[in-house]
Amino acid sequence: MSLLVIGLSYRTAPIGLLEALAAAPADVLAQRVASSGAVEESVVLSTCNRLEVYAEAVTFHGAVATIGEVLADLSGVGLSELTSHLYVHYEDRAVAHAFTVACGLDSMAIGEVQVLGQLREALRTAQESSTAGPSLNSLLQQALRVGKRAHSETGIDTVSKSLVESGLDHAEALLGPLASSSVLVVGAGGMSGLVAATAARRGAQRLVIANRTLAKAERLAQATGGTAVPMSELGDALAGADVVLSSTGSVGNVLGVADITAAARSREGRPLVLVDLALPHDVDRAVADLPGVELVGLAELGAELAALADVDSLPQAQKVRDLVTGEVAAYLTGRAVASVAPTVAALRSRAAGVVDAELERLDQRMPALDPATRAEVTRTIHRVVEKLLHTPTARVKELSSDGHGQEYAAALRELFDLDPHVVATVSTPPAPSPLRGNLGGES
Repeated sequence: MSLLVIGLSYRTAPIGLLEALAAAPADVLAQRVASSGAVEESVVLSTCNRLEVYAEAVTFHGAVATIGEVLADLSGVGLSELTSHLYVHYEDRAVAHAFTVACGLDSMAIGEVQVLGQLREALRTAQESSTAGPSLNSLLQQALRVGKRAHSETGIDTVSKSLVESGLDHAEALLGPLASSSVLVVGAGGMSGLVAATAARRGAQRLVIANRTLAKAERLAQATGGTAVPMSELGDALAGADVVLSSTGSVGNVLGVADITAAARSREGRPLVLVDLALPHDVDRAVADLPGVELVGLAELGAELAALADVDSLPQAQKVRDLVTGEVAAYLTGRAVASVAPTVAALRSRAAGVVDAELERLDQRMPALDPATRAEVTRTIHRVVEKLLHTPTARVKELSSDGHGQEYAAALRELFDLDPHVVATVSTPPAPSPLRGNLGGES
């Protein structure tokens, strides 16, 4: 078994390709990958920046081939085109990548915190569908903890600028301060919540939330001091808006040319700013050609943020990298020690069995042995066995941190004739606790 991350992001693929992949259902992708035979566990992280498959692979090449084929099939993108944009991280590099992503150091908006919620949701979805097992649960739980440490200990939050803030900066550059603008938020999910909160914090003159499920829009509006409207009233809401930020997660355009043309006619020359934060995009690209309409999408925002942030020169980013380096080393050491634990447990179980058998033979040969003497003999045998086992068991754990633990564990299994089935049984984790408990403090 080995950890594997296969994916593509804004760093390796154009927005159009990311949009095609975003249409593939993450839960279906995880299920198909996990049931392939080449992968034991899988978790899919899908955001506006990336789509990644985290896997516990049975065979490296088999897992890479399977994940590529499933991605191509679900997205409709040719395998050859897809392959040219994919990256693959294996074992220690996979761990380092997961921690780096959780810290927001690999995002369009450096240091953004939203990825923590997206990673938490990806793990929760995989737990609910039983595609995440002990390996990926451990990895991603630790990634969430590392991400939290990065935000609380390194000051990365002080230099981060979100996609939402960048989009609102575009609007203010054209329209002036939000205090004199009406803001329409289309959608009521996680990204829309961030949009509404940020617009309210910036003092938007009027804030309107439009969503298919009115109850969700009402909850978000109540939390941010806005007004909720159903999607059936979207046309009127567009006509009264100066800035529209959309992030619905829908497949297909939510705002088309006809919608925006009608809204623009009633504006009497006032510009309309559209910020499309969705992947796939919510706004028809053709609206950018309409007079008086300014359209900004993820590609433009990402390019702007990349130009603004020289990550290599940021001391806060270096602190995050140092934190990740230390956490990766600690995680790999713990994982290596844990990998030899079943062999150590099986060896001790074998020794305990031998001791019990010999004490039983002693009882049969010397039934008249008084209890005090038998107790002393028992303690002596246990001390001898414990001293004999101490060095090999301690040494196998020590060597595991240098990458040789599996070789030594294999030697122990051979020397002591340990049954592989017994070792496998010891390796089997206990039944997981209820879902919410699995997520521990990562809420």
